[in-house]
Amino acid sequence: MSRPVFLIGYRGAGKTEVARQLGPLLGWPWLDADTLLEERAGRTIRQIFADEGEPGFRAKEAAIIQELSLLQDHIIATGGGVILRADNRAALKRGAVVWLHAPSETLWQRMQADAMTAERRPNLAQGGIAEIEAMLRVRLPLYQECQDFAVDTSVLAPGQAATTIAEWLQRRD
Repeated sequence: MSRPVFLIGYRGAGKTEVARQLGPLLGWPWLDADTLLEERAGRTIRQIFADEGEPGFRAKEAAIIQELSLLQDHIIATGGGVILRADNRAALKRGAVVWLHAPSETLWQRMQADAMTAERRPNLAQGGIAEIEAMLRVRLPLYQECQDFAVDTSVLAPGQAATTIAEWLQRRD
């Protein structure tokens, strides 16, 4: 396999941690698309949302995803809303797409426990679990449309999820 592996899923699904653990299993570098976007913009995602709104952020995200979709042998953790734009979904399909998912209660608990969420991410879940569930209703069909493989991260630790993905990739090749 020389295409990138994209990890998609809602915030709190474990994309960054699974990418961090999957990279060494495959012997590939891993990247976090949101971190790369922040580095290039010189601002946090929260600041980009405040300065430019969601459309400004999504345009920057789309440019990063287009670029990352051309890489070979990389693991890429994406932002939770990357699937909202059709051009992003098409770019993701240049690689293998793994959807990491968990129940809304689990996602909410993880988001509350993650100090980085409040500091660097826009407050998209001020409505608690009900808001997460509302956003998932919109995003769920898009995650399902994009994914080649799905992993429930509520039942697997990040290392176990990474091993499951590595085994799936080996079976595919």
